[in-house]
Amino acid sequence: MKKRLVTYFKNVFGTLLIVSLLGSIVLIALNGNFNYGHHDKRFDLDNEGPFVFHENDSLMSINFIKGNKNDGFYVDRKFFGKEITPETYSYFALEGSRFDFELHTEIKPPKSIYEDEQRIIAVSDIESGFRTFRDFLINNKVIDKQLEWTFGKGHLVLVGDFVDRGFSTTQVLWFIYKLEQEALKQGGQVHFILGNHEIKNLQDNFRKAAFKYHAVADILERPLSELYGPESFLGNWMSSKNTMEMINGHLFVHGGIHPEVAKTKLSLDVINALIRSKYRHPYYPRPDRTDTQLLIDIRKGPAWYRGYFNGELSEVDVNKGLDMFGAEAVIVGHTPQRKVSKLYDGLVFGIDVLHPKDYMDSFPFKASEGLLIQDGQYFRLLFDGTPIEL
Repeated sequence: MKKRLVTYFKNVFGTLLIVSLLGSIVLIALNGNFNYGHHDKRFDLDNEGPFVFHENDSLMSINFIKGNKNDGFYVDRKFFGKEITPETYSYFALEGSRFDFELHTEIKPPKSIYEDEQRIIAVSDIESGFRTFRDFLINNKVIDKQLEWTFGKGHLVLVGDFVDRGFSTTQVLWFIYKLEQEALKQGGQVHFILGNHEIKNLQDNFRKAAFKYHAVADILERPLSELYGPESFLGNWMSSKNTMEMINGHLFVHGGIHPEVAKTKLSLDVINALIRSKYRHPYYPRPDRTDTQLLIDIRKGPAWYRGYFNGELSEVDVNKGLDMFGAEAVIVGHTPQRKVSKLYDGLVFGIDVLHPKDYMDSFPFKASEGLLIQDGQYFRLLFDGTPIEL
């Protein structure tokens, strides 16, 4: 009897081991992963913020959440005239660290086209991962360990989906804002290209947001929609951004260029203006298929399209999309890759990789990557700063 039990459990263990190994192989083959080891600090809301709102034409408020679930939460709120440039900070609970920055009330849309000979580093789909975003920039010498800009006149291009699916959305957005200000002082540029998830948040679609932000809105005594609404500083700032930009002959867009978009022959400025006018209006199909309808379509629009990766396009189709803007290549996120990849003989670069999360571990292990464009060459940038020519 004992021998039979031992044999039985050996068989069960062996079967489970084989199933686990096969599952891991399939997971890796499909570029999948699962997360585990959730850190309790993700519930820490003390010092969460700032949440900045325009109270009227001349006054804005800077709000921080204070306290904890045992002693209770409250809002630390200060008011400032809009003629003032207040200093504030953002706190990262996981490490107990913070970074400081100034608030500048003037917000205006960026240009669509940039032309110089400076280096470009592009990264996408950080998805609220502050720590990996920060450390990737440090390791690749975009910033130093004091989180100050060190990339000179270079271009840092953020190709969408820096929000949702994580617990550090507020920190990531303010970090981008901070770096944007610092880069300008040195003649550099931070280009924040909106992806479909930024657009979703502007449209009050928070289905992929961490539940933490529902608690944040409740404590602030505001609807969740107001976190990035018209009276929100971050909402106004995000809604000023482009969905497509051309930098040194390279087109940056979160999703891609659908053949129907290529046929419109619209300029980048017009495309950005049309999409920006609908940032706060969810897409619903209409009988009249206008250019605007096409551009905000959740299958064909530039922030949503996935055709470069599903075999839908020929090289001729890709070239038509590039020729529309006179671009050498297009750099996109949106569709996850195992690594930063070159497609269509260098006409397309896919840079969406699975980045680590702040408050959990994953299997298989994930590491951030980006793309470096320098002197006409393309490099896959590893998390540790190693460039690999593509």
